[in-house]
Amino acid sequence: MNQVILFGPPGAGKSTVGRALAKLVGSSFSDTDHLIEDRAEKKISEIFLEDGEATFRSMEAEIVTESIAGEFGILALGGGSVMNPLVEKKIAEHPALKVFLDVGIAQAAPRIGFNQDRPMLLVNPRQTWIALMKDRRPVYERLADISVVTDSKKAGEVAAEILSEIEVRNG
Repeated sequence: MNQVILFGPPGAGKSTVGRALAKLVGSSFSDTDHLIEDRAEKKISEIFLEDGEATFRSMEAEIVTESIAGEFGILALGGGSVMNPLVEKKIAEHPALKVFLDVGIAQAAPRIGFNQDRPMLLVNPRQTWIALMKDRRPVYERLADISVVTDSKKAGEVAAEILSEIEVRNG
């Protein structure tokens, strides 16, 4: 089975590209943010507000670690999950194709709308996004087997680029 782990900042298209790629390769798709919401039985924004970021990050690390240890096809990670050293190590050690979906702030802003479902971006969203990327980019780049810029591309185009890389790797 072709396993792919997608990561990147909010607005990069991890979920949308993940679904498109899963369809292309005939594989399953999972999104760790959705898995967290299912387990908690509430939205991520509610977890942040009611339980705090530390609780969310703990749940996130648990879900990501479980997901990576299990069987999966295409797996989209929450943007900040890679900042946990244990999660970073598990991703680095996994044989899956690791894809950094990169996007600029000009493209990310309209995609995510800096809405309330993204609690990290509630206060001064543009500056917060830029600061997050400054911290996260080195980790994304270190983990990535490949990077794909998603600016001005449709999900299907990005999925096709990733599929090309899978085909090259599979010979």
